[in-house]
Amino acid sequence: MPTEREITGLIPQWCPGCGHYGFLSALKKAIVELDLDPANVFLVSGIGCSGRISHYIKVTTFHTLHGRPVPPAVAAKIVNPELNVIAVSGDGDAFAIGISHFIHAARRNADITYVILNNMIYGLTTGQYSPTSLRGQVTKTSPQGNREYPIDGVKIALAAGATFVARGFSGNIQQLVDLTKKAIQHKGFSYLEVLSPCVTFNRIATYQWFREHTIDVNTIEKYDPTDMILVLKTLADLPRDKIPIGLIYIDTTKKPFHEEILKDPSKPISLLDLDPSRYNYEELLKGYV
Repeated sequence: MPTEREITGLIPQWCPGCGHYGFLSALKKAIVELDLDPANVFLVSGIGCSGRISHYIKVTTFHTLHGRPVPPAVAAKIVNPELNVIAVSGDGDAFAIGISHFIHAARRNADITYVILNNMIYGLTTGQYSPTSLRGQVTKTSPQGNREYPIDGVKIALAAGATFVARGFSGNIQQLVDLTKKAIQHKGFSYLEVLSPCVTFNRIATYQWFREHTIDVNTIEKYDPTDMILVLKTLADLPRDKIPIGLIYIDTTKKPFHEEILKDPSKPISLLDLDPSRYNYEELLKGYV
């Protein structure tokens, strides 16, 4: 197998043992197993340790601003529906500055896969508490313990109307590959959260901690990811110290956003002839003069 340097010309600069390596590996395996053309995979990343992923994979990529990977991802899918669009954020990127983009893309059922690499800490800026940090956790910005309650992205995704909701763990690559493939294949908004330990700045949410505090919904008797009422009841009944992982919810009945707004989805903007010489803009311009 070729090395990272041979594939992209770069060596990943994540800390040794970082959970993000697990997702990068799972994403590459998913793309290969789905036999996707790398040129047709459009990956958008934000800021933070997760934002570096766009440099470490040989597909079409765009490294955007803090909290802003979702808008260009949604726009790309509208302009060219043939693309397999993936946006990647960290927990700070997604749930702090970028949370409104996440919610609106979910309710519109934008046909993108939104991956949140959740390490429950601000890793790139060296260990401040994030929106998903545990209550009481001592960090650089909470020396007396975090006084905020953590955000649960899965519950927000369900409430916002996401039609695919899943959570994986970078310590379980086989499950993560399967969830990533299903998320990419889903027609609609796919929310995929990845529990990704930060081995340098989060000494609480470690690989062992996640193994002890996660529960696979597939092991729950009579669990049905297509039944929203059952899903919500199951999540509500779980012990507070248990984090559900696996395919949590899926709905295949809703149209994706680009099919709702495009007059003819088979003729997107990317296929139009936009040669200015073919159009008379004089009448249009008069309205602005």
